[in-house]
Parts: sequence; C-alpha cells; structure tokens
Amino acid sequence: MSRHPVFRPRRLRRSEGIRALVRETTVTPGDLVLPLFAVPGEGVRRPVGSMAGVEQTSVDELLRDAEEALRLGIGGVLLFGIPARKDEAGSGGYDEHGIVQTAVRALKRALPELLVITDVCLCEYTSHGHCGVLRGGDVDNDATVPLLARVAVTHAAAGADVVAPSDMMDGRVGAIRAALDGAGFQDTALMSYAAKYASAFYGPFRDAAESVPAFGDRRTAQMDPGNVLEALREVRMDVEEGADMLMVKPALAYLDVIHRVKAETGYPVCGYHVSGEYAMIEAAADRGWIDRERAHREALTAIRRAGADLVVSYWSRQFARLAAAG
Repeated sequence: MSRHPVFRPRRLRRSEGIRALVRETTVTPGDLVLPLFAVPGEGVRRPVGSMAGVEQTSVDELLRDAEEALRLGIGGVLLFGIPARKDEAGSGGYDEHGIVQTAVRALKRALPELLVITDVCLCEYTSHGHCGVLRGGDVDNDATVPLLARVAVTHAAAGADVVAPSDMMDGRVGAIRAALDGAGFQDTALMSYAAKYASAFYGPFRDAAESVPAFGDRRTAQMDPGNVLEALREVRMDVEEGADMLMVKPALAYLDVIHRVKAETGYPVCGYHVSGEYAMIEAAADRGWIDRERAHREALTAIRRAGADLVVSYWSRQFARLAAAG
C-alpha cells in the first residue's frame, strides 16, 4: 500500500495552466477603479512625490488617462479635485463650475460609456483641511451635511454615475439620497465610505489631494482601528439611509472588516487599497526587497478574496496593461 494519501494537492499546483483552472479568486481590470486627481489649468502633469506613478493632472491630461483606463477595461474612475482657491466653507466643492464638475462634464462628453465616480467631501476645498464647517475648532456635523448634499447634486448634474461621500458625517447618506432624489437624480448611485478608519496609511493621499489638516486630525469623524462591531453599525445605518454600495477604507489592513460587511449585508462592497498601502509596496520594490508585480497582485487578490466586489487601486493601470500584454 502506498504511504502517500490518495489525494495529492500538489497535482493541482504543477503548472500555471492547472493552477489557473482551479483558482478560487481572480482579479480582472473590470474589478478595479482608478483614482484621478484633477487640478486647474492645461497641460498639467504634476507627479506626487510620495506616490510613484500617481500625478495631479489638468482636465485635458486627465482625459488621456481616463481614455486609457476605458480602453484597458478598467471598471471606472474615482475623481478627486484640487481647486485653485480654498475657503473656510469649502465652497469650491459645491461650485457648479468647480474642478470636479468640470472634469465630469468633460469625461462624459468624450467618454460617455466610462463609469465616473466622484468623491464627495470638503477636505480638499477647505482652507483648514477638515471635512466640513468648523465651530469652536471642531467640525459641525449638522451644518456640514447640507453642504455635502449640495456637492453630490452638482456632481450628479454634471453627469456622475456614482457619488461617494467620504466625510463620515452622521446622517449624510440619507441627506444626500434625499437631495439627489429631490433634484431628479433618482438613478444616480450612492457608494458610501461606510467604514472609514482613522488610519496611519493616508499620508501620501493627503499630499496628492492637498488636504493635510492645518491643525489636529480627523479622528472624531473616522473610526478607531480596533472596532469591527462599530463598522457594522455604521454600515447598517448607511444601508437604511439609502446607500447602494459600501466601502471599507483602508482595505489591506482591514480584510476582516471587508469580509464581515460582505457576509452580513450582501451589498456590493468596495475595498480602497489606500495610498500608504500602495506606497509601501512601491518603496520596498524600489529597494529590491520584494517583487513589485507579485506584491501588488497578491494585495489585490487578498482584497477580492476577503469579499470586495471592486477595489480602488492606484495600480489599476499597471495591472490592466500587464493583463492586456498577456
């Protein structure tokens, strides 16, 4: 009698062909969303020093990146805006002629089939870098929510397919949904940053979006990293208020939260592979410590395996280019 088991798991690992055949979790370009950072001007391509391969771009250059994303089969783009001027109320965020609104209109004229998601927040537009109106040195939740609703309506009016509030104000999902419906945008989807943690991994993004707080931090709005049950409460509230999709941010450090949210709601879930998670892979690869392509692929696979239906990734174009090259 053979000393070996009848089933030999290594039989299914001996070639890439058979490994691919029995692979449980896959990532395709269509599962990914590419973040883009719009700035005023023309012909602008400004590299973000802390994020290799990421740039702030004027709308004309952003159109080139979006066209490539569409051609490569990437699922959509997520727009952030950096205005020419900022003020205490973040009025550039809800200006009908603001940078994101202008970018959305240009994208929908040139690439009507492209899925356009817009970030709804005020931190990029306020002079103090916080996500809303300040009262006594803290964000006034209830004064901020109507402004966020105004932002969302202007994005929808410009042609956004999905609005994504990232501010974590209480009650903002319901207010945004009501404002969209009241303005005739019942078909505009709402993806809530439902579980957004007070993470150490956001630093490079704040360079890209020029949204570093002038003082303090955003911990009163963002969740404590030790909490999962709180995330589920936040998620349930957003579902009840009308969210169509749910985001967990960051993704790689919160795979368990992604799994719980997907398992307990059944809603479409997005994982945001955030700037710090991305930048760590890039920095380690630059030093020759890890294989860049394998590390990025493994990270994206982990996020999908945890239950994310889509992943916001700064590596979306590189992944899709490699997929297109075969």
